[in-house]
Amino acid sequence: MSKTKENIFDIVLFKRLFQYIKPYKVVFIVLLILVVLLAVFSAATPYITKYAIDNSIEVKASESFLNYILAMFAVLILQTVFQLAFIYYAAWLGQNLVEDVRVKLFNHLLKFKMKYYDNSSVGVLITRAVTDMERIADIFGQGLFMIFRDLLAMVVVFGVMMFINWRLSLIVFIMLPVLLYATRIFQKYMKVAFEEVRNEVSNLNSFVQERLTGMKILQLFTREEVEYEKFTVINERHKKGWLKTVWYNSIFFPLADLVSSVCIGAVAWYGGLSIVLENNEVSQGDLIAFIMFIPMLFRPLRQIADKFNTLQMGMVAANRVFKVLDTTSQIDDHGTIVAEHFKGDIAFKEVVFSYVDHEEVLKGISFDVKSGETIAIVGATGAGKSTIINLLNRFYEIKDGEIAIDGVNIKDVTLASLRTQIAVVLQDVFLFADTILNNITLNHPEITEAQVEAAAKEIGVHDFITSLPGGYHYNVKERGVMLSSGQRQLISFLRAYVTNPSILVLDEATSSVDSYSEQLIQNATEKITKGRTSIVIAHRLATIKKADKILVMDSGEIVEQGTHDELLQRVNGYYKNLYEVQFLKEEAV
Repeated sequence: MSKTKENIFDIVLFKRLFQYIKPYKVVFIVLLILVVLLAVFSAATPYITKYAIDNSIEVKASESFLNYILAMFAVLILQTVFQLAFIYYAAWLGQNLVEDVRVKLFNHLLKFKMKYYDNSSVGVLITRAVTDMERIADIFGQGLFMIFRDLLAMVVVFGVMMFINWRLSLIVFIMLPVLLYATRIFQKYMKVAFEEVRNEVSNLNSFVQERLTGMKILQLFTREEVEYEKFTVINERHKKGWLKTVWYNSIFFPLADLVSSVCIGAVAWYGGLSIVLENNEVSQGDLIAFIMFIPMLFRPLRQIADKFNTLQMGMVAANRVFKVLDTTSQIDDHGTIVAEHFKGDIAFKEVVFSYVDHEEVLKGISFDVKSGETIAIVGATGAGKSTIINLLNRFYEIKDGEIAIDGVNIKDVTLASLRTQIAVVLQDVFLFADTILNNITLNHPEITEAQVEAAAKEIGVHDFITSLPGGYHYNVKERGVMLSSGQRQLISFLRAYVTNPSILVLDEATSSVDSYSEQLIQNATEKITKGRTSIVIAHRLATIKKADKILVMDSGEIVEQGTHDELLQRVNGYYKNLYEVQFLKEEAV
């Protein structure tokens, strides 16, 4: 069992959270002062009531009674003001703290290597960055300070009770351990229950996010009923997790009310009997004050248990967030060379790579690309073509070998400058729910709208963009659903072109686009590759014929390389067979 499950309050985890309070230590100190003041004022009203009854009502002294009333009014006003300030600044501190943690978490996520996202659920990560963050804010806004205030109030109240009448206090003290023990057991079980709830919330978020993203596939294959049944099972587990917390609450709170009522009854019985017998052990003021004090002593204990639920949920959430923050899955960026421009000579030297240990995807491949050349990579699915793209941009670390640009190992180049000089156009184009302009520039401050329009005209996509409502300011919605696959591909070409990269890497599939878009893509390809070193995963015959060199891949190895004409001369060559089976059909069409 983990530490967070064994302990009701993880002090090590809280110390780590406390580091984020340091910038707001003034507010933190103010909150501590307010906690003390509220604890003192909580006992003031019953205390004043006792003396009002004993010193004014019993002796019928109207002048002193008015003074007690005014004192009680002043206490209530001050208590209200302090309570307002306490609630506001506790929430303010929680929200500012969680803003800092969330920014740090998102910045951390931005630097993870692709392998981390290959093995992680997007829904779970969204839960960490959004829902769990709000639970962390509640630690301070609704949990920790509230618990501290209530505990201190209980200490002050009990101290005043002992000062007023130790005999009545003894009756209360006898009953108090019962509720304290019940509270501890309650907190222990609630900790485990909330851990289960958070797990099920993550599962639910992940399931819903994936199904909404893949809704088209579900409907195409009529999987609605199957997915509905799966969702019902997950939702049922989520419900059962919450019902456990409801069950524990339904046991504890009635028990707390019962103990409080029994205590009041015992005090009323003993105090009332003493007053009737006139043994001077209890005054009328003592009895009334204690009847007021007991709920003030027992209610905070109930509230502490309730706030502890909030605190425990926050601690569970914090533990999950810190696990992500503690994950070291970043690409090592120890390069010292800042690449302002590449000449464009690329060399793969005996590169070995595997996504999964002991399952090599690239088996020691080597090839060279001269500056300004265009090489095409062909081969069956799974041959390792796209992996070359990923490795050139250092999305993954190679197992062995070396990748060099202009004779410099890419590990010696800073990651940001490396990726700035390499533009990639992927087959699977991702667009954000934003304007076409922002999807092209990705909000780069140095790329103007005029530059984007000029680049669009150069590669022949300006007319297509201006034909849309709003032109460059047309919102493509989530994942670019308002555009066809061919239009999204054109946007990605323009996105690559405006950055004026030294090297282009293209996965220019056109299998799912119309003939008009395909012609635009072909023209765009010719334009943006002109004069630049380009690596193209080829899907069209035209690209292959125009390439300076063709790499033929099979099962993670380069089995052939040469020009189109050279490779066709090889008897029973891999490329020749591929050409006759696949590309001659395209030529015939």
